[in-house]
Amino acid sequence: MTTDTVVRMAAARCLSYPDERLYEELPLLLRALGGSPAGLTDFLDHVERTPLLELAAHYTDTFDTRNRRCLYLTWWTDGDTRRRGLSLVRIKRTYREHGLEFDSDELPDFLPAALEFAALRQEPGTALFQEHRAGLELLRLALADSGTPYTGVLEAVCGTLPGPSPRTKEEAKALARSGPPRELVGLEPLGPGVELPWPTVPRTERTPV
Repeated sequence: MTTDTVVRMAAARCLSYPDERLYEELPLLLRALGGSPAGLTDFLDHVERTPLLELAAHYTDTFDTRNRRCLYLTWWTDGDTRRRGLSLVRIKRTYREHGLEFDSDELPDFLPAALEFAALRQEPGTALFQEHRAGLELLRLALADSGTPYTGVLEAVCGTLPGPSPRTKEEAKALARSGPPRELVGLEPLGPGVELPWPTVPRTERTPV
């Protein structure tokens, strides 16, 4: 059975802006997933059939705040308000407290970055996603409404979290009041061959900022 670690690592790759490296890593990603979850492997099959430029254009059209399909976790909770800055600092501090230093020009709440963290540090990563569960589920529902193949990736991500996913936007918003995450056991990552897009590495390997 596919582990949450592998699903999160693969989803981090799929939800990053498409590049040639994604196509190079397709065989390894499919092999690591072993055919499950179906939505994620179906998306990788879609990538294999789709030219890079076409996929990149679809990515840009899909993840657009104007259509309420945003990949930044704190956008769903704070919008473009002053308190969002504090939320971003808190997420970055969470990475650091668990031995990983965020090293990217991206914001730390970018979903692929959070997925990498949640794969490497499952329990605090799941807790982070539980805090932002409503936004994740609203994004999933918005993607489903748009008919994009990226829906399967978000379904796989939400499938790594405790309990069933909500069926409506109202149910998704109610998840903001959900309880603590389940306890998770650390699992093996994808292994050699997949170059992760958001290098969160042990702090001993980098000078803290």
